[in-house]
Amino acid sequence: MIPLILPLDDPRAVLAVAGGKGESLARLIRAGLPVPAGFHLTTRAYRERSMEGVLEAFRELGGPVAVRSSATAEDLPGLSFAGQHDTVLNVSEDGLFDAVLRCWDSLCSERAVAYREHNGITSAEMAVVVQRMVPAEISGVLFTADPVTGRAEPVVNAVRGLGEALVSGTENPADVLSGDQKASLVALGAQIEALYGTPMDIEWALAGGEFQILQARPITSLRVEWNDTLDGDYLWSNGNVGEAIPEVMTPVTWSLVKVLSGTAIGPHRISGNIGGRFYLNISTFTALGAAVGRAGEMLRSGEETFGRIPAGVTVPPLPMSRAAILGAVLRSAGGPLKQQILYRTRLPRLVRDNPARCAAAREAVAACATPDALLALWHNDLDQLLRFVCPILDAGARMIGGGPVALRRELVALAGEEDAATLLTGFHAGAGLSSVGPLIGLARVRSGELSWEEYAEQWGHRSHDEFEIHQARPAEDPAWMKTQLDALADPVALLERQAAARAAAWDRLMAAHPRRAQRIERRLARIGAGARAREQARSEMVRAFWVMRAFVLRAGELTSSGDDLFFLPIDDVLRVLGGETSLLDRVPAQRQAYERYRALPPYPAVIRGRFDPESWAASPDRRADLYDATSDVPMPSDVTGFPGSAGVVEGVARVLARIDEGGALESGEILVTSVTNVGWTPLFTRAAAVVTDVGAPLSHAAIVARELGIPAVVGCGNATTRIATGDVIRVDGARGTVQKVR
Repeated sequence: MIPLILPLDDPRAVLAVAGGKGESLARLIRAGLPVPAGFHLTTRAYRERSMEGVLEAFRELGGPVAVRSSATAEDLPGLSFAGQHDTVLNVSEDGLFDAVLRCWDSLCSERAVAYREHNGITSAEMAVVVQRMVPAEISGVLFTADPVTGRAEPVVNAVRGLGEALVSGTENPADVLSGDQKASLVALGAQIEALYGTPMDIEWALAGGEFQILQARPITSLRVEWNDTLDGDYLWSNGNVGEAIPEVMTPVTWSLVKVLSGTAIGPHRISGNIGGRFYLNISTFTALGAAVGRAGEMLRSGEETFGRIPAGVTVPPLPMSRAAILGAVLRSAGGPLKQQILYRTRLPRLVRDNPARCAAAREAVAACATPDALLALWHNDLDQLLRFVCPILDAGARMIGGGPVALRRELVALAGEEDAATLLTGFHAGAGLSSVGPLIGLARVRSGELSWEEYAEQWGHRSHDEFEIHQARPAEDPAWMKTQLDALADPVALLERQAAARAAAWDRLMAAHPRRAQRIERRLARIGAGARAREQARSEMVRAFWVMRAFVLRAGELTSSGDDLFFLPIDDVLRVLGGETSLLDRVPAQRQAYERYRALPPYPAVIRGRFDPESWAASPDRRADLYDATSDVPMPSDVTGFPGSAGVVEGVARVLARIDEGGALESGEILVTSVTNVGWTPLFTRAAAVVTDVGAPLSHAAIVARELGIPAVVGCGNATTRIATGDVIRVDGARGTVQKVR
């Protein structure tokens, strides 16, 4: 049986015995932190209404003391109970029993009962902490992170004398600490944050030149921000990455993505997280070009990948000298160069072997019966899948095949816009384009040629938000198939129609330019092979991310953490598996940030400078194409983008904000949306044309629309704000224009 009284550092002083405050103080003192001496009056004493031995413990400690409530439902990760229970200061021997009774009774006070009811807490008990009173010269509160912004910047509030005046709000904080004192306090705060694994709210006192820690609890009101625009003046674009990762990412997914995109030029990263969404840093992309006087050429060369930068927007240069940029690029060149060599030599084998490897890995994850076994599997196998295989697949997905820009220009000169666009299709033939493969697979399931199990094995990892590992894969949900088949028209008929158009265009080219036909045919074959290899690499990288999902799900099961682990970075997931469950204290604030950002509309495709997603979303004048904090760039009056797929169509627009609205698209309507990816593909078979805000010539909408022979204009930036459902519009895919007819 737990005693009525325990020493302050006793390992038995857990939450149920010593309450939240008592458990925290015991943990601090065992870690060697400066905590005033004292003892616990346990919850058993509260239940039995017994103070046996309290007077003797007080006399051994020496007075005066602080008598402090410590309920079993306070100082928790999501609930602090701050100010709900009583603390009595400067207690002498004569007032000791009354002070303990006052703390016990505060558990049933009107305010404490109302607080528990509001937060769904049905029961609680009260322990009491008795500590030697600190004769504070200065006291206050230290937040190891800014509780308003969530930034990792310590905030110190201090007053002379006791801190009760500060906590109660009767005095304002003053700058009364010296620089050295503040540095020592912040260092103690960092030590405590590392102990708990989460930003902390710390009460402290300074007496005799030494700091004493009076209380430490997680910052329950912490407002977490995910916003790399705060780090400097950069130009950001979500171009093609917006279609790969179209929604707000969970922290675990972002940590995995950073493994693939974590390179930098000096301190400036090539990618970033803005309100949970993935963006490329164009300032770093063009830095080398700027250093050698060719920034414009760098921008134009990247348009196929990240889209066009709106007119009037300038790319802010990195705050580095030319020599520093060149040196940083040379120092970081080894990584990309190594990737190039590895993907060229090992990619075909990795792509071929990856389905079997990932299937075996998911089976191995499911077979792990303990956290230690799952942790060992990570270190022995899955870590290599993430840090070696995925970067090579990513390099293949980004670097193979390039865009057919030069050949397209030649074909336009020889055969005209329409035939040039038609000839640059048909790449799904043979081994198949992975963006079209699921579409053909669905058609084969409907015709009975393919079973659901066979489809799931081949394409069950591909979906709308396929890099977000918090999202279930189609293979995990048999009901997904019915939804897709309901949306599907006949893709085979569209592919056959496009094949006939392509054959006719080829015949016309042969007749007009017979001597050039053979060379053009070889170049088309190379471009097609590159496109297929590029998309296969992307598909297999998504399959590897499915393994990461299985791992985090199993970790949640084995640690009884549920889906909380999706709200920690992968390295912290591994630490929780290793027993550091205190890291779960970070989850509530991270989950709140995720939900807060998910409630906002998609951010602009191009962002310059400091950007606040919530302020932008609340503005009636917000733009979907651009946010520029440094200048007022005029909004384009028309809707134009990249020529995605040739053809001219006039029809009724259907503007969709999210894929789950796809059922509203009627056959023959023009699909207008922010961004599409492989999950949208079945809808393409019902659409007369496709128009997107985000995209480039190598984007999903452009590739699939070309293969199906559907006109498309991509990367418009402002289509969803300029066009409304029901508008009659004219889409010219060859010219990249969208006009409102009525």
